[in-house]
Order: sequence, then structure tokens, then C-alpha cells
Amino acid sequence: MKSKALEVTLDPVDNKRLANLCGALDENLRQIETAYDVSIARRGERFRLTGFPVQAQRAMEALQHFYEVAGDGLTVDEIQLGLVELANRSQAAQPAPALLTRKSDLHGRTARQVQYLRQIQEHDITFGIGPAGTGKTYLAVASAVDAFEREQVSRIVLTRPAVEAGERLGFLPGDLAQKVDPYLRPLYDALYDLMGFDRVAKLFEKQAIEIAPLAYMRGRTLNHAFIILDEAQNTTPEQMKMFLTRIGIGARAVITGDVTQIDLVRGQKSGLVEARAILKDVRGIAFTDFLSEDVVRHPLVARIVNAYEKHQAQQQGAESDGQGRGATR
Repeated sequence: MKSKALEVTLDPVDNKRLANLCGALDENLRQIETAYDVSIARRGERFRLTGFPVQAQRAMEALQHFYEVAGDGLTVDEIQLGLVELANRSQAAQPAPALLTRKSDLHGRTARQVQYLRQIQEHDITFGIGPAGTGKTYLAVASAVDAFEREQVSRIVLTRPAVEAGERLGFLPGDLAQKVDPYLRPLYDALYDLMGFDRVAKLFEKQAIEIAPLAYMRGRTLNHAFIILDEAQNTTPEQMKMFLTRIGIGARAVITGDVTQIDLVRGQKSGLVEARAILKDVRGIAFTDFLSEDVVRHPLVARIVNAYEKHQAQQQGAESDGQGRGATR
């Protein structure tokens, strides 16, 4: 398929909106170029978009959309989140559940994110499985904050396995708590963003919020709590079973993970993969599978995820061919 050039004139002409649309040093235009793999040239209110026809058409529609809402300014974050919503606008989706957090504009931006939020509200145990950047952990923490603010639970418990991604904990300074703290940092960041630093600090003091390595969960029963297990692909089957059996009366649990980023030792089975196979038909447990189009980070992240998935599929195909040829010898 050959590249095609489309031209669009944005009207009515408004120099302030044009400046907001383009951003400082045309940074907003670069985001749109990256998202749709097109080139954008501009002269005043006239834009020329070059790329594959379908992509150029979508980029033109994105320009027109952002121009309409550019009156009060557009940040790079707003452009990136808007691109995600535009990409998923054609998907049929129910209205996103309202979440009671410090961020009033927080909502599911793709059909699967909306489904995920609804499943969390309607099920006692929910699995969110998919690539990085799809909002699995952040939306789970937001749901926990929402349940806590509505007094549906009395505390929030966040945990994850302390498994090194190619590193060794023993070489890090400090005691065990200090060594595992960096692995829990994404959970802290989400809480601070959704509740504010001061409020989170006070709730930590009251033990209404707890963040701990998964190993600390053994032997406990968690009643009336919202429990999140993050990075669950790095649990062993025994750890996953241990975690799932910690859930007590009035509790709700969310398990998140990315099965393409398993950091367990080679040959060790992932507890998340096994749980998916064992629990898929258990009533009261829900699964949401995120895809690259659900990524809500930089537009390049979705393309990186796709490239890795394609490479992995090619490798698996090559391995299968090699095994087949070996079997026929």
C-alpha cells in the first residue's frame, strides 16, 4: 500500500487554538505523528498529512478533534490520553463507573478498562492480565480507594512478590524492608496520586493502608479489606494459592500481571498462568485480558508491545518448526 497525502484546513481560524493544538515546538503534533505513523507539515491553518491512507485519515480526524477542544490549552498528557480514547471510540462500551478519588476525571478510557472496572465492582476476585501501560494496577488502586472512601471496606492491602528483574536483592543496601521497598514504589505512587501524600501518610499510621511483600501475607486472614496483588506473573503456584486463600469475610481482591514479563528462574511455573487455567470457570471470579490498544502511555508503547509480541510469535513458530523437523528424522 502506497503512502498518501491528505490536506486539511482547520476553521474557523483561531491562532490561539492553533498554537495550543501544536504545542511547544510542535510537541503535540509529534505525538499525533507517532500515534498514527504519519508525517505532518503545517503552514498556518493548513496541514498536510503523509502516510498510509487509513492512518492519514485517522490523523486528520484527530487533528480536527483536538482543534475543537484546544481553546484552553492542550498538554502532552491530554493529547496522549485523547489519542487512546479516539482509538477506542468505535468500540461499544457501557458508561464507565464513577470512582471516588482525588482525580475527578479518572475513568476507563477503553472498552476493556471499563469492563475491568465493572468486574472489580461486581466480583469478589478479579484478574487483570495484559501488557505494560494498560492501567491494570492504577485502576485497581483507584477501585480500592473508591471502595475505601465509600466505606465498603475498612482497609487497603497492597502486595507484590519481591522478585528481581535481572538483579539481586542481596547486593542492595539496608535491611529486608529497605531492600523490597523499591519494588513496592509503583503502589505508593498510585496512592499518593489518588489520595494525596498527607492523607496516605495518616492512613499508614492508622494501618488503614498496608503495603507489604507477598511473603508477609502467609498465615493471615484479611477481612473487610480491598487487597491487590501486583506483578502476579512472578508468583509461584504455591504463592498464588496462599494469597487467594488469605481472602476473608467482606474482602475483595484484584490480581494484576503481565505473562510476557515473567522474572522467575527458568523452568519455574508462574502462579498467574496456572491460576488462569484452574480458575477460569469458577463462579465469582472475573478475568479481563488487556491488549496493546489499551495502552495509555506514550503512543510508542503500544507499538513496542506489538513488536515484541510479533517477535515472540515468530520465535515460537521457529521453535515449533525445529521440533517438527527433529521428530521426522
